[in-house]
Amino acid sequence: MAEKKNYLTREGLRKYEEELHELKSVRRKEISQKIKEAREQGDLSENAEYDAARDEQRDVEARIEELENILKNVEVVDVDQKSGKIKSVSFGCTVRVEDVELKEESTYTIKGASEADVLAGSISNESPMGKALLGAKKGDEVEVEAPAGVLKFKVLDIWMES
Repeated sequence: MAEKKNYLTREGLRKYEEELHELKSVRRKEISQKIKEAREQGDLSENAEYDAARDEQRDVEARIEELENILKNVEVVDVDQKSGKIKSVSFGCTVRVEDVELKEESTYTIKGASEADVLAGSISNESPMGKALLGAKKGDEVEVEAPAGVLKFKVLDIWMES
C-alpha cells in the first residue's frame, strides 16, 4: 500500500527542512553535552539533570523521526506562481467565509495536514471544512459536517497570498 502524500507549500517545506537541520546539527549536540555533564556528576539513579536531558533527547529524536516521515512522502504544491484573486478555492489559497446561520466571518488558508494550524488561521485540505471549500467559487454556499450537525458557509472572497 502506498504511503499517504504529505502536501506542503514551498514555505512549509523550507520550514520543516530548516527545523530538521537545526535538530540534527545543533540540538542533538547540545543534549549530548548535557547528558555528558550530568553523567560526570556521579550517581545517575537520583540525577534530575540526567533524567531531564534524556527526556529532552527522547523528544528531539521523536520530532526528528516525525519530520523525516513527513519529508519522505512530501509533495510540494507550488502556489508561488499564482497571486491575487482566483476563481475557486484550491490548495494554498486564502478564503473568507461567512457562517450562514451565525453571520460570523472567518478567514482560512488551505494547507496540507502537517502544515495546518487552526489557531494561526490555516486548515487542512483533508479537514471537513477544507474538503467542503476545495473547488468552491465566490458566492457559493458549502455544507460542512460537524458534531453539532451540518453547518453552512458562504464563500465571500478567495485570493492567493503573494
